[in-house]
Amino acid sequence: MRYTKYEIARIIGARALQLAMGAPMLIKKPKELRDTVLIAKTELEKGVLPITVKRPKPIKLNIKI
Repeated sequence: MRYTKYEIARIIGARALQLAMGAPMLIKKPKELRDTVLIAKTELEKGVLPITVKRPKPIKLNIKI
């Protein structure tokens, strides 16, 4: 699934907050990474986040012209 830039920002922000509050990391932490936003971004890029995005289905209008 491809995410919009808004969905990516929301996912990274939510995961960074979880990490800042003490949630365990889902990847092996590289020594040079300390920023929770960069860790969250790395987790998203590797595809290990168990986060889903719900999108509303388009509304079909039955209008006859």
